[in-house]
Amino acid sequence: MDILRLITAGSVDDGKSTLIGRLLYDSKSILQDQLEVLEKHSKNKNEDGVDLALLTDGLRAEREQGITIDVAYRYFSTSKRKFIIADAPGHVQYTRNMITGASNSELMIILIDARKGVIEQTRRHSIIASLLKLKKVAVAINKMDMVGYSEEIFESIKADYSKIAEGLGLHDVTYFPISALKGDNIVSLSSATDWYNGSSLLDYLEKVQLDQEQNNGSRFQVQYVIRPQTEELHDYRGYAGQIVSGNFQKGDKIAILPAGIITEIKAIEVNGAEVQEAFEGQPVVIQIKDDIDVSRGDFFTSAEELPNVEKEVEVVLCWLDHKSLQPGNRYLLQHHSRQLKAVVKHVDYKINVNTLEKEDRQEDIKLNEIAKVTIRTAQPLVFDDFINNKKTGSAILVDETSNATVAACIIQ
Repeated sequence: MDILRLITAGSVDDGKSTLIGRLLYDSKSILQDQLEVLEKHSKNKNEDGVDLALLTDGLRAEREQGITIDVAYRYFSTSKRKFIIADAPGHVQYTRNMITGASNSELMIILIDARKGVIEQTRRHSIIASLLKLKKVAVAINKMDMVGYSEEIFESIKADYSKIAEGLGLHDVTYFPISALKGDNIVSLSSATDWYNGSSLLDYLEKVQLDQEQNNGSRFQVQYVIRPQTEELHDYRGYAGQIVSGNFQKGDKIAILPAGIITEIKAIEVNGAEVQEAFEGQPVVIQIKDDIDVSRGDFFTSAEELPNVEKEVEVVLCWLDHKSLQPGNRYLLQHHSRQLKAVVKHVDYKINVNTLEKEDRQEDIKLNEIAKVTIRTAQPLVFDDFINNKKTGSAILVDETSNATVAACIIQ
């Protein structure tokens, strides 16, 4: 049984947490003790019935304020598929949390309040979906019960969002008229929307076909150099880390980057045992034939599928810090286990969230703004374009002084 990783996105009070709670509740994925706690908390809030949003709003501050702050993950399954759902916060100041959840997802559910239609956060989250190359988007037009289940309103919002999707290159978008509170079209179709000819949201999630993610090229990054220096293992030198993408076999010709030296794999160990081949995601120890100076952060790659090795890169970033980005500012670029000193040379353009147009801009970039910038690093960076390899095509910028993450970067 395969697993679908998805995220709900939308503005404040669009009903993301309630939607997830409804999916869990109506699919009978809530344990009895969880249901009892839920009913108790709902009574404390003087709610009629069960407040399904409490299933995901786990922090005390979230429950007190009735909002989502952290990314909450929930797991459930049906007879057809397993699901991991990330409930992302809708507040603008928590955009960084939303990006974190979206980066690990295969599909995004964008909620739109039927009373408000498409708003700025809708556009911002759609831009993020486009940048992260999420190929499937489900647009759930929520709170249909509060607009009398109007087909006209549904079609109007659908038309508005279709223009945004087309401009961002989101080609596989499916629309659902729902009420998370009432349960309309969530698990089963509702008679209140007899004009709607599509499937329920859960039926769609169970059946949607996802393309297998392809991260081109075999990539391994060194996290630790093992030198026991014992009598038994006097000459042993192994390089520990996780295979980022692709696979490696004993005897493969590999390039050590950024040095650019070609060598051969002498042995591969998994859990202390030697194996002939290892695959993406596996933690391994690799030994090489030649005595080469290899350090933490260096890459082993297929000698036939080399990545880029540059000191200057173009990235699209979402700025996450209250202190504005300005050309000339210095940061640390964190790329997996490799950390490099970096400077933002210039801002190429900023994406206008409202019009989706690219605005030439050399000024500062403020919190939650999305821009394309050019970054120069002190040492060469080993990377692939994000479109070819999501894992080696992404990075973060870190403030040198506070160690705060200030930007999420997609390398182009």
